[in-house]
Amino acid sequence: MSYYASSPLDEVKRIFRQKSILPTLILINTGVWLLVKVLQVLFYLFNHPDVAIADDWITHYFALPAYFPALIARPWTFITYMFLHIDFWHIVFNMLWLFWFGKIFLEFLNSRQLALTYLMGGLAGGLFYICAFNIFPVFQGILHMSMALGASASVMAIVIATSFYVPNYSIQLLFIGRVKIIYLALALFIIDFFAIPSGNAGGHLAHIGGALWGFIYVLLIRQGFGKQFFRFPGDLTKGIIKFFHFSKLHVSSRNPEYKRSMTDEEYNFNKNLQQKKIDEILNKIAKGGYDTLTREEKEFLFKSSGKNN
Repeated sequence: MSYYASSPLDEVKRIFRQKSILPTLILINTGVWLLVKVLQVLFYLFNHPDVAIADDWITHYFALPAYFPALIARPWTFITYMFLHIDFWHIVFNMLWLFWFGKIFLEFLNSRQLALTYLMGGLAGGLFYICAFNIFPVFQGILHMSMALGASASVMAIVIATSFYVPNYSIQLLFIGRVKIIYLALALFIIDFFAIPSGNAGGHLAHIGGALWGFIYVLLIRQGFGKQFFRFPGDLTKGIIKFFHFSKLHVSSRNPEYKRSMTDEEYNFNKNLQQKKIDEILNKIAKGGYDTLTREEKEFLFKSSGKNN
């Protein structure tokens, strides 16, 4: 189930008019990239013998180093690296993925959760990258000079979190057709894993770290993270069970907590209540459009549609 604006331009305008963190994240990333480009132009205008030194200076102070002594000297890079881009196509693709999946994320969750997923995904990706480069022998020769930069780990966390939170949500892909986003997210994860030896190993490892956080965060949300204190590991186990239950993946259990028989009267009563609520939501859409629905109404409509598939 998915919803589309009248045109891509209208959809972009609608997102940027909203009071949400999504356009802010896109603007911060774009603004930092523009500052990098301005600095490059200034180096050129002042006839510096090596314009590339601007990129070297920026990555040295703001990209995330894998080498522990450099990281200790520049701890702020754990944050700055996830907003830093040098190459044009790097920021274009990252911002497109952030926009596409960020707007789906906000149909079911809120801006605070999107910001948390972005930041924690970036931190998890950075930590995973640093640990891998310091653990595996293959990276020892380049450890002292390796740097990570870009929003890819943060974006991957949002992609995975969105896809596992609403796995039945589908989008239209050119030349392919309608695809559930869960399949797209899994394909990206698998590609990153097998691409580690082929180049940009640090980037692919950071993507994997961000993806792991996105998956864990969905488990925490299903457990009620933010509403009550999270107790590890007992509540995590329950969260995993709840996650697979809500994702409509089969969980076999003889515990009556998961299934209870009901009378025909109870079944018909519940079914009539649900249909009445669906009719009210559809009438609201007919009068004011899908954007007038609350987040709870959108999620109820989506889940109801999934039960009828």
